[in-house]
Amino acid sequence: MFSLNEIIAALGGPVRSGRSLLFSEAVIDSRQLINGTLFVALTGEKTDGHSYVTEAFRKGALAALVSRPIDGTRALDLRSGSAVPEDQVPEAPFCILVEDPLLALQKIAAWHRSQLKLTVIGITGTVGKSTTKELIWEVASRSFMTLKNSGNLNNEIGLPLTLLRAGKGHEAAVLEMGFYVPGEIKLLCDIARPQIGVLTNVGTVHAERAGSIENIARGKSELVAELPADGVAILNYDDPYVLPMRGVTKAAVLTYGLDNRADLWADEIESFGLDGIRFRLHSGSETFQIRVPLIGRHSVHTALRAIAVGRALKMRWEEIFRGLDNGQSQLRMSVMMSREGAMIIDDTYNASPDSVIAALDLLDEIHNEKATNAKKIAILGDMRELGQYEIQGHRAVGQRAAQSCDELIAVGRSAREIVFAAVNAGMKPEKIKWFATVAETIEYVELRKFAEGETVLVKGSRSLQMEQIIAIMES
Repeated sequence: MFSLNEIIAALGGPVRSGRSLLFSEAVIDSRQLINGTLFVALTGEKTDGHSYVTEAFRKGALAALVSRPIDGTRALDLRSGSAVPEDQVPEAPFCILVEDPLLALQKIAAWHRSQLKLTVIGITGTVGKSTTKELIWEVASRSFMTLKNSGNLNNEIGLPLTLLRAGKGHEAAVLEMGFYVPGEIKLLCDIARPQIGVLTNVGTVHAERAGSIENIARGKSELVAELPADGVAILNYDDPYVLPMRGVTKAAVLTYGLDNRADLWADEIESFGLDGIRFRLHSGSETFQIRVPLIGRHSVHTALRAIAVGRALKMRWEEIFRGLDNGQSQLRMSVMMSREGAMIIDDTYNASPDSVIAALDLLDEIHNEKATNAKKIAILGDMRELGQYEIQGHRAVGQRAAQSCDELIAVGRSAREIVFAAVNAGMKPEKIKWFATVAETIEYVELRKFAEGETVLVKGSRSLQMEQIIAIMES
């Protein structure tokens, strides 16, 4: 919740009003409007939010941030940045005229955050941000009233919208920070002012925009570079691009990983398939046996990040472990049965070389636990935005698929490199199918009978919408 007085103060002009309108949240989509909101009229490539201001008022918005007057509406002009007398504040609903609604949204969110006693935990990395965010939220919520960003609200629009949901009762906020171009994470840090920064890893996703993995690492290091001296940077000891970031931060550094030189490290890792993982945790002279309901051996790093944040928040071990025990954090992956009784691992949210290889490892773990001779099948789509690493990344996946799968179905132009590498690694060509599109793949899947006992992994970049394949397999 935030006020009109905060909006005016954030945009440069003191308010002389004894009363102040209160907003429940800010929204950019008129379809999501409820009573009491601030509608932000953004102009995009295909739509212009100014066209929906009247509809927003009809649905209960109290005000709208706009860059031009809207016919038939009252307006409060904040473009001059001067003081606003109380008698100049119109009755709601009204428009708030600003030079740039997006910039105004960011300034309002930054001001609102500055008025709250809030510990902000920023998270960035190539793979695992969302699951890490959810598990950290589970842990932090054991001791603090904690806010988190939902869905993909992790950019220069979504993060301000999330912060404006924070109220005086909130004590912490867990904020995923996305990266596309250098400078983006610094902007998000300027708005959110995180005290704790978590780096998951650095991989080749977004190399198409950033240019190289080194540029990606520099961009993601902006999070730890912006932390205050009394903050904590939580860094992956096992990642050669993340560990050197301890040299760019003023904050204390807490490392995690599988290397016994890390501050928090794990060994004796066991996977129980769909029933989670178990490992031994080391912290100084202390050791603990940990059971976490996350799927796959690779999830131990996710658990270690959440533990590290708990320690940075000075939480007791028992509180941290209770948070880890909550199984609601495995958001991006689900398991279901096909119409013929095969097990489907739905990991269609997105894909990078590292995450696909981790998913293939999981395919092995789950299938082997079933102790069946039935087939392991991977349906793998293109991995987008890899830039100069496109061929290398797809071929790395193909090599791993040849070791993991009895049958491989590749989808998309770039996925031909998966096929090429799988054949070179010894997989028989008759065990491989390649389709140019998801539509062609669906035609094949409709005819293919996935037998009881088989395990099928489906994974590809978000833009392919490979969940359509899952829907056909289930129906």
